[in-house]
Amino acid sequence: MTTHTAARPLRAILLVTGAVFLFACMDATTKYLVAEYPAPIVIAVRYIVHCLLMVVLLAPSMGRQLVQTRRTGLVLVRAACLAATSLAMALALIRLPVAEATAIVFLSPLIVAVIGGLVLREKIGWVGSLAAVTGFVGVLLIVRPGGGLDPVGVALALTGAVLIAMYQLLSRVLAATESTMALLFYGALFGSILYGVSVPWFLDGQVPSLLQVGLFLSMGVTGGLGHFLFTAAHRHAPATTLAPVMYVQLLWASLLGWLVFNDVSDSLSILGMVVVALSGVAVVLKSRWTRRTVVAAAPE
Repeated sequence: MTTHTAARPLRAILLVTGAVFLFACMDATTKYLVAEYPAPIVIAVRYIVHCLLMVVLLAPSMGRQLVQTRRTGLVLVRAACLAATSLAMALALIRLPVAEATAIVFLSPLIVAVIGGLVLREKIGWVGSLAAVTGFVGVLLIVRPGGGLDPVGVALALTGAVLIAMYQLLSRVLAATESTMALLFYGALFGSILYGVSVPWFLDGQVPSLLQVGLFLSMGVTGGLGHFLFTAAHRHAPATTLAPVMYVQLLWASLLGWLVFNDVSDSLSILGMVVVALSGVAVVLKSRWTRRTVVAAAPE
């Protein structure tokens, strides 16, 4: 259970805005590097740097708390979903612009709403159902025939959306018993081991330039710092307040895609991104309103 140090929504929103900017930077860097190196190597370096940063910065103060879990099996399944998402996203970025890939992955909150209704028996109501349908329409605008997107890249991004939805659902289930930092650490540790052992199979003797070394290291920093800012934001405001701000990542992704790769989305793709974002925000606001209604109706 998250404890808020104080209600500072503006500070929390700024922290999330910074976090999603770092996530967008990580995706842009991933796209740049997977053009030259196999995706497992790129992902391995990201997770290893992230994991080492957590060990160096957090282990001295947290000690055993960093690795203590109560439902270790589910924690590892969650970590596996995150690791698989990273690979799907990296492979998708080889074939898709950053903005379009990000928009497709942002279907995950809508998938969470649908699966939550079917599996967790959570009521999504007509607003949630309409938002889910509208979100898929938004994705269809992005991946429409004639839009020029690679079908394999689209399939990989959609796979990433499903995997990240499973990751988010498991995060919701585990939030009651596991600490945030332990969940983050096991995600980084699992990815480090999984992709680290695969590195020898993909090495081809290519020596990275100083720029590429800096970019490799930056992924672990941007990913780790992004998760830190995101976690810190939730100390100052509830998740339902901050979730809509996550869609600012679409703006950052579009901007970086244009600046770094000269990718400019067409008008229908931009419309699709807006539709996906608005649908996700609608689901979040509906969830927040439902919780407030339940709390207000509860007997004292």
